[in-house]
Amino acid sequence: MEYVYTAMLLHSAGAKVDAKSVEKVLKAAGIKADKSRAEALVASLEGVDIEEAMATAAVAAPAAGAAPAAAAASSEEAPAEEEEEEEEEASEEDTAAGLGALFG
Repeated sequence: MEYVYTAMLLHSAGAKVDAKSVEKVLKAAGIKADKSRAEALVASLEGVDIEEAMATAAVAAPAAGAAPAAAAASSEEAPAEEEEEEEEEASEEDTAAGLGALFG
């Protein structure tokens, strides 16, 4: 992930995003840079509009943050639903017992 952040930082600073620059930034941050990973990153960014990618990611991030909140709300509602299911099962058992008495 630090490699992607490095590319974004270099781009934001107006510097060329190349393997050598990526390695320098990572080294300055105290991270041992892997030359092959830096080269792979640069190759994967070839033809990518980094500005557009960052804008798209910024829009998608809040939506991703909302998902855990929605999941938490759903989990709070789950116990109430389970109680309703238990009541339905109990009424079905009562009905079956009542029908059994008719034939019994």
